[in-house]
Amino acid sequence: MKLLADAHIPYLNGFAEQFGQVEYLPGNLFDKQNIRDKDALIVRTVTHFGKELLEGTKVKLICSATIGFDHIDTEYCDSHGIAWRTAPGCNASSVEQYVTSSLLHLARTHSFDLSRKTIGIIGVGNVGKKVEAACRKLGMHILLNDPPREAKEGSSAFTGLETIRREADIITLHTPLTKTGTYATYHLVDENFLNHAGKKPFIINSCRGAVADNRALVHALESGKIAGTVIDCWENEPDIDRDLLRLSDIATPHIAGYSADGKWAATRMSLENVNEFFHCGISPIQLSALPTPPDPEINLMDVPVEERLAVAVRRTYDPAKETQQLKAAPERFYYFRSHYPLRREYAAYEVVNVDEPTARLLHDFGFKVR
Repeated sequence: MKLLADAHIPYLNGFAEQFGQVEYLPGNLFDKQNIRDKDALIVRTVTHFGKELLEGTKVKLICSATIGFDHIDTEYCDSHGIAWRTAPGCNASSVEQYVTSSLLHLARTHSFDLSRKTIGIIGVGNVGKKVEAACRKLGMHILLNDPPREAKEGSSAFTGLETIRREADIITLHTPLTKTGTYATYHLVDENFLNHAGKKPFIINSCRGAVADNRALVHALESGKIAGTVIDCWENEPDIDRDLLRLSDIATPHIAGYSADGKWAATRMSLENVNEFFHCGISPIQLSALPTPPDPEINLMDVPVEERLAVAVRRTYDPAKETQQLKAAPERFYYFRSHYPLRREYAAYEVVNVDEPTARLLHDFGFKVR
């Protein structure tokens, strides 16, 4: 079997070889000549895979080490016998870590208690469900909006966008980007939505840039219609809106899902997809070990009880640091993405010297506690 893999997919080199002959190239160098005789591609989102690239090739399977498939012409693939797979949920915990740390940052910098706030979660799939669970641990009142799930499940757990717009203090977006159809999400949060927000909410976007109209966010911030923004996903990346960058509380270069754990999971799922599709029968699949963080122990002895959760979460990930970098050099947007430092999730850390109630809470979040 011949495979072509994106050279920037971590934890893959040296392990994809158990399935056959592997060539590695940067995603932007994938062309018809390179893929012509390949049986499978392991890719990211930097290249679009459609007729122009795939016609006349031997490609039977495209595995994307991402949750989305905007970069794959699924209609063309389906009609030409090319299977495609993604890695749904691979970075859900990473995005939850991003959102949780951002919520704690907002609470600290704006001096409010999260347990007295209502959060509206728009999109309750793999990521949204993780965010919902985290918000419950934070004691927040939660409103859920997911029309496709509501229609399928008929559950009373969901509410409408109008209720979220009217009642939420914080609104966080976790939908795919779709421009047509019954559940289109393009500019779901637009000028009209923001102008009629009932409680001057904070808006968090860590899904797709165009789910929120970026210019409308700027106008709402400048006019005081909303209290603030946390933006990881932008329209027109990497040429992001400089006004929105300047006005945002948290502004990061599309890295919410970039934990090492999430990347490792995406690589694992891609190899599992190759194994299953080609009936390779490899068991167990060999995988790279995740690196240990430089300082995996979090000592909370001298931290006030009320600050211990926030300090522990911030030790694993602090979006304020990346915000400072991006605001200082927005032209380096892609550089910051492609040179992202090691970030591990909660389970890579052990907390010591902590009171019992906080220990239980940290354990629920996934920390080791001693």
